[in-house]
Amino acid sequence: MRTVLFVFPNAWDRQQLAACQDDWRDAYRILWSEPSDEDCPWDLDPLAFIEAEAAARRGRIHGVTSSSDYPGATVAGALATRLGLPGCPPQRVIRASHKYYSRLAQREAAPEATPPFDLVRSGGPPPATGFPCFVKPVKGAFSIMARRVESAAELEAFLRRPEVEEFRTAYVAIFNRLVRGLTDLEVDGSWFLAEGLLRGIQVTVEGYRHAGRVHVLGIVDSVLHPETGSFARFDYPSSLPPPVQERMAGIAGRVVERLGLDEAFFNIEMIFDTATGAIGLIEVNPRICGQFGDLYQKVDGVNSYVRLLDLACGEDPGRRSGQGVSRCASSFPLRIYQPSRVERAPGPEGVAAARALFPGTQIWLECTAGQVLADFCSNEDGRSSRYGIVNVGGRDRQEVEDRKEAVLERLGFAFTPLPEAGR
Repeated sequence: MRTVLFVFPNAWDRQQLAACQDDWRDAYRILWSEPSDEDCPWDLDPLAFIEAEAAARRGRIHGVTSSSDYPGATVAGALATRLGLPGCPPQRVIRASHKYYSRLAQREAAPEATPPFDLVRSGGPPPATGFPCFVKPVKGAFSIMARRVESAAELEAFLRRPEVEEFRTAYVAIFNRLVRGLTDLEVDGSWFLAEGLLRGIQVTVEGYRHAGRVHVLGIVDSVLHPETGSFARFDYPSSLPPPVQERMAGIAGRVVERLGLDEAFFNIEMIFDTATGAIGLIEVNPRICGQFGDLYQKVDGVNSYVRLLDLACGEDPGRRSGQGVSRCASSFPLRIYQPSRVERAPGPEGVAAARALFPGTQIWLECTAGQVLADFCSNEDGRSSRYGIVNVGGRDRQEVEDRKEAVLERLGFAFTPLPEAGR
């Protein structure tokens, strides 16, 4: 029995591990550190946290991991390094997750897939990319504070917004401490990145690198809301032609090797332009995608969290495909596009009843009755608010869609729009 520590555990971890417990509970014991990802204070001292955890866990665990984008993945790498356990050095994790330095590596490894990019800051010169362009923080998550801008005036107005200034100081405070304490990088997390626009079909290429070899687990399609660009659903397996998927896997391999990620999971967002055949790199995330764990389980027969435990202990997780109970599976973010009050939300019994409708259904709630969902600016795309997620599998896409609708009906959410609320 090997013990694996999860640092900064998040909303996905416990539920995904419970969904596949028959595949790991005889081999692994799970420990959870505190705080959770959701409860991590903005002024946490990550270097002190690393030292304290290293002292407390030395000789008591066999592996350490995290599905937390920030600060979990970096802290897990730092702890593994300090304790002599399998894992990726934190300097490499930071370089991969820092969108500017990651872009530099991407341009070296796959120049044909890397869009033009430039650092930007309030009061600085306009980006060399020109306009329109896409702007995002060099360290962010879930597309927060990321958007398309049409002109220099619009860019400057966006960068001067109070919520952007708060993001640049409070949100990235931990990241900046990690950059200063664990790397020699000159650009900290207070900058934004302007990038040339990409168009096409968006996907996530997920896999891991072990003993110097890159393994792609799967490619998941990202279906976007046509008006807002919000993520509407994630479909596995991808509908892209096999030759395109093979090209994407090759690009992922080159980028991961150039970044030096090893003994680590990765998920890389890419885009395929059907008109030109070009593949574009959106961003690299040096971690597992917790939301997709059971999609692989439904289709391939193995939850990616089982592989995560194996990799944390230095073993090759291997790969299976097509051995699950479903032909396809999807993850549906539940969204509202107008500020609203949650009038009705299911309790534990309602969630359990909805999950029981179809085998393997997973549900995450992100709202409670009486809650006002109006802070769109700090939530993902700035034009919607996510209130839950439903993952279901089926024989085909139509059955998956029908099952999602049945689950939603059983959950019984009700909202009252608040037209007067500002976005």
